[in-house]
Amino acid sequence: MSEATPDILLCPGQGAQHVGMAKAWFDAHPVAAQTFAAASKALDFDLAELCLQGPEDKLNRTDFAQVAIYVASVAGYQALVEKGALGPLAATAGLSLGEFTALHLAGAYDFLEGLELVKLRGRAMQDAAEASQGSMVAVTGDVTEDRINALCDQARGDSILVPANFNSSMQVVVSGSVDACERAVAVASEMGFKPTPLAVAGAFHSPLMQPAADRLADALDQVNWQTPNTPVYSNVTGELHDPTPAAIKQKLVDQLTHPVRWSQSMEHAVQTYPPDQHRYAELPPGKVLTGLMRRIDKATKVTNFAEPS
Repeated sequence: MSEATPDILLCPGQGAQHVGMAKAWFDAHPVAAQTFAAASKALDFDLAELCLQGPEDKLNRTDFAQVAIYVASVAGYQALVEKGALGPLAATAGLSLGEFTALHLAGAYDFLEGLELVKLRGRAMQDAAEASQGSMVAVTGDVTEDRINALCDQARGDSILVPANFNSSMQVVVSGSVDACERAVAVASEMGFKPTPLAVAGAFHSPLMQPAADRLADALDQVNWQTPNTPVYSNVTGELHDPTPAAIKQKLVDQLTHPVRWSQSMEHAVQTYPPDQHRYAELPPGKVLTGLMRRIDKATKVTNFAEPS
C-alpha cells in the first residue's frame, strides 16, 4: 500500500511492556527521546531508564506499566509522523489502557494531560487490586459469549466472576475473586476449554475495580477535553465512540468494571474500514494486537511498528 493509504492505528495495552521497550525508536529518532524526556519531567522520575533498563518487576507493576506503554506508543507515533511513514488517520483503537493512547492520537486531549490520566488510572487500579483478593484466568477454545457466561455462572458461587477481555473467538479472559478464579480453572477444564491462570495484580475489568473507576471519574472531569477529530473505538461497546466528551468519559469509567470487547471492535473495524483500502498498524511497544488480529480476521494483515523498519 502507498503512504497515502488511510491508517487504522492500534494502540497496545498492559502486558506489552518489557525491558528494552521502544529502545530502537528512542535511539534512532530524537523526537521519540524528547517524548520520553517530557514524560519523565512530568512524572518526576526517569521513565526512559525504567523502560530501557528495568528493573522488570517495577516495570510490570500496573502503576508503572501503564505510563510506560502510553509514552512508548506516543513516542513511536511521533517518530513515524516525523519520518513520513503514516498515511491519513482513518480511525484509532486501543486495548484497555491503549484506548487512552487512541483518544490522545485522535485529539481528545494533549499528551501531558493524557499522561496524568494514565498515571492516575494505573495507580488507582494498583490500589484497588491491593485492596481486594482478585485474579484473572485466560480461557482458550471455542469460547462463545454464552458459554463464557455459563462458565462464570457455574464457578462464581457467592463471589465475583465475570468476562473481562473478549480477545478473539478462541480466547476470553475471566476476572474476579481468587476463589472464583480457582473454581473457574476446574469448570473450564470440565467444559473442554484450556484455562490459564494469569500472573496479574488483581481482577481488572470486574466490579472489584469500582474504587478505581470512581477515582478515574473525578480525574476525567479535570481534563481539557476536545471532540476527537478522528473516530475512536470504545472497548465497552466494541463500536465507535459517541464523540461527545461526556459520552467518552462515561465509557472510560465503565471500561474499568466492564469487559473489553476487543474482538468485537476489530470485527466492526474490518467491516467499516476494509483492509484492502486501509492499513492496520500496531504502535510500539509490542506485538500482541498483531497476533490477536490473526485470530480475529486472518485476512487482515497488521503492520507492526514495535521496531523501526
